[in-house]
Amino acid sequence: MNRDDVSTAIHVNRSSRVGRRVLLAGLGAVLPLPALAQARGSRMPTALCTVGMVGDVVRETAGGRLRVETLIGEGVDPHLFRPTRSDIARLLSADAVFGNGHRLEGRMGDVMDRVRGTGRPVVLLAESLPRERLRANPDYPDAADPHVWMDPRLWADAAPAALPPLAQLVPDAREGFADNLARYRARLARLDTYAEEVLATVPQNARVLVTAHDAFGYFGARYGFEVESIQGISTESEANLAAIEALVRKLAEQRIPAVFAETSVPDRAVRALIEGAGARGQRVALGGNLFSDAMGKAGTYEGTYEGMLDHNITTIARALGGRVPDRGLNGRLAA
Repeated sequence: MNRDDVSTAIHVNRSSRVGRRVLLAGLGAVLPLPALAQARGSRMPTALCTVGMVGDVVRETAGGRLRVETLIGEGVDPHLFRPTRSDIARLLSADAVFGNGHRLEGRMGDVMDRVRGTGRPVVLLAESLPRERLRANPDYPDAADPHVWMDPRLWADAAPAALPPLAQLVPDAREGFADNLARYRARLARLDTYAEEVLATVPQNARVLVTAHDAFGYFGARYGFEVESIQGISTESEANLAAIEALVRKLAEQRIPAVFAETSVPDRAVRALIEGAGARGQRVALGGNLFSDAMGKAGTYEGTYEGMLDHNITTIARALGGRVPDRGLNGRLAA
């Protein structure tokens, strides 16, 4: 092949690559989302989830057939999360967006509306549940308490809302997604059974769960605990000095053995409770850090929904005098 032939071949190759890019751009204007994903060949659709608990549902249901990403990571409070410009770009470019709803992502409402305006699916798992099954939210009458993942049965019933949009993105995987979802819900039923068994061993006089903010209402209702907290359902509410003093009195009078901090909320007010109770002659322990609005580190057992709840259940039962396995339900909790 001479020099002119080589030059011609390079030109043709470049032209074909440009042609393919132009073709795909044109397809984007006329094809629905699943067809466009197929036209792009190896590009896997992206499901962007607001928080880790939602991401766990989507990832387990998708079973590797989609790229599943989470926006709000370990130790970050979603009540206070404000999306950056790059976060907004990720939301607007995702093929589907999954969230919790009921104002958990309170500062993301406008961005969610923008995503809906593009025609892409926006699915809020907690809002798929009947309102009569949910706790009221005294701060926002238009919303329920968003922390539904604290009851594994409720979370299992919210999970199927993720299935239709996933099947829309990958139609030939619908049956596989349904099978994945069924297995996931079976694991949550097993988790719920474990919680019932170990939490039942906590003595009746110690069944008071004191936490940094009111994220454990569904947990308390499911497993028979009185729940007290320093802040309200949203961490945007201020820690009230009178509420702290009332909780200190309760700790001392009822001789409650432990209180709990949360991984996504500063522990200053919880430590103030411990110091206040000590000043009244009641020794109160810090029972541990609970996962409330965020899961553990990605790639760890506690970074899954099952591991997050296993940690909470085991930590609470142990600190309040119950009997639990050393490393939880699956023997996977950090020692």
